[in-house]
Amino acid sequence: MPDAVSMPNRMQIRPFAIADTDPVIDLWHRCGLTRPWNDPHRDIARKLTVQPELFLVGELDDRIVASAMAGYDGHRGWVNYLAVDPDRRRAGLAGTLMAVIEADLRARGCPKLSLQVRAGNEQALGFYRSLGYADDRTVVLGKRLISDGADRPEENR
Repeated sequence: MPDAVSMPNRMQIRPFAIADTDPVIDLWHRCGLTRPWNDPHRDIARKLTVQPELFLVGELDDRIVASAMAGYDGHRGWVNYLAVDPDRRRAGLAGTLMAVIEADLRARGCPKLSLQVRAGNEQALGFYRSLGYADDRTVVLGKRLISDGADRPEENR
């Protein structure tokens, strides 16, 4: 990914910078992406140690309006924290950001991009389906190796 790229919808996409921390976390809160058991500051710090160039933000009018964390482990690519300012949705920003991520991962030789959507989030499922993503008919299992401080509710373990 180049240092920054301007897209036809005027959004500039660039790698995350430390000064973006508070605006990005605010964006995640406004988009309902944060959970008590995932400390967003720690998530950012962890991401900055692994493929930080794949942590992208989108700016419009000098304001962060989108973000995504991507990664490639040599087998699959992953996307987390895809967020678009609720007041800017349905303007193609998320699709633009995903296209940049897909192109970058493809250039790295990534054969498949996977992502997780919380159960019941029909809006997100519809968005990803419109981009060609399909249900892989898998069950995602997880195990917390390092606690971020808050326990997950029993129904979300």
